Amino acid sequence: MHAAIIILVFVFTYIGMAAGRLPWLQVDRTGIALIGVIVLLATETVTLDDLGATIDASTLVLLFALMIISAQFAYSGFYDLCAEWVTSQRGGPARLLAITVAVCGGLGALLANDIVVFTLAPLLIAGARARELDPRPFLLALACATNAGSAATLIGSPQNILIGQVGNLSFDTFLLACLVPAMVGLVCVFGVIWLLWHDRIEGTVLAVTREASEVQLHPHVRYQTIKGLAAMAALLILFATSAPREIVGLAIAALLLATRKFTSRTMIAAVDWPLLLLFVSLFAITGALADTGLPWTLISALQGVGLLPDSLAVLTPLALLMSNTIGNVPSVILLLQIWPNPPQGALYALALLCSLAGNLLMVGSLTNLIVVERGAAFGVRLSFAEYARAGVPITLLSMGFAVFWLAWMGWLPLWPGGAE
Repeated sequence: MHAAIIILVFVFTYIGMAAGRLPWLQVDRTGIALIGVIVLLATETVTLDDLGATIDASTLVLLFALMIISAQFAYSGFYDLCAEWVTSQRGGPARLLAITVAVCGGLGALLANDIVVFTLAPLLIAGARARELDPRPFLLALACATNAGSAATLIGSPQNILIGQVGNLSFDTFLLACLVPAMVGLVCVFGVIWLLWHDRIEGTVLAVTREASEVQLHPHVRYQTIKGLAAMAALLILFATSAPREIVGLAIAALLLATRKFTSRTMIAAVDWPLLLLFVSLFAITGALADTGLPWTLISALQGVGLLPDSLAVLTPLALLMSNTIGNVPSVILLLQIWPNPPQGALYALALLCSLAGNLLMVGSLTNLIVVERGAAFGVRLSFAEYARAGVPITLLSMGFAVFWLAWMGWLPLWPGGAE
């Protein structure tokens, strides 16, 4: 009976991940996962001790620390400075779009994406309107470039952080495996968006869904920006040592919290707590499923027919499908919980492909949803079809090159049974 309850909770939770929210209720993915955990506890199927043993605390701690570092840049006015610099550049819309893609991709590779896009979206909208340009292609560039840029590093996205922690991957080796495909992905973002929007980026009448909110500006504080840059530099240097990454990140976050400029409550409030709670809840549910033994049976069956996701022919469509149904974060948590000891090449490929796959549809990543919601709050409606019109070719082109790169460089075999 306990196993049946766990399986039912798991199935309904991941159906909820795919749907995005419960019908007729304002319950999002985090709420759905949390309800699943509560059901497991209320039915006494698992205990708090059981659930605690399934949670990867090191990943959560590192993710929290990186969000604090990103918050430092937000409250120092660094993101405002970046947006002002981007939108004040001389030249035509093509140059402005290219700079937007480059800056957003660079920020996405090193800082917590949810805070980056939450802060930058209204600033880019205001800057585009000031130059009498349609903000929609710039919102697309913000979302897609952030996703593509995040593929380059171990700290670029929540799923990359998890993969790096579970697989104990090297920061330098990850950069070697994923930097070039991420940069090609940024080129694809600019090329596709400019091709689709170049003839209507100026003078387009926008459908305003509601009265736009006032853009909140953060005055730039040079000392606080330098402090954030020093913290990021220290983090990257220490990542090259044998020191535990989560402890390094937490120590740097503690130093940033000790400031006279911002209250610690303000900094902590910037953390994406719903995302951390989603991690905790999905760790608990998938961990409970793993304890039933069902995933091991499934993995054994897949191994018997040569369909483990340890080849690009299997992993690529799997990453594309799962990222755009249940989401890239839930997909990675699920795969890592039920797939014992995946080869390191598969982990690099999983991180790269899931990050790039998030560009396909609006629901492909939390970054996309934040950008769309922030755009709507400031009077810019980006429809599902408009997003997909750019997202589909961007994803297919960037993932196609990524598959070529991974196979050519020998990170992962193209076909099942191939030599790695």
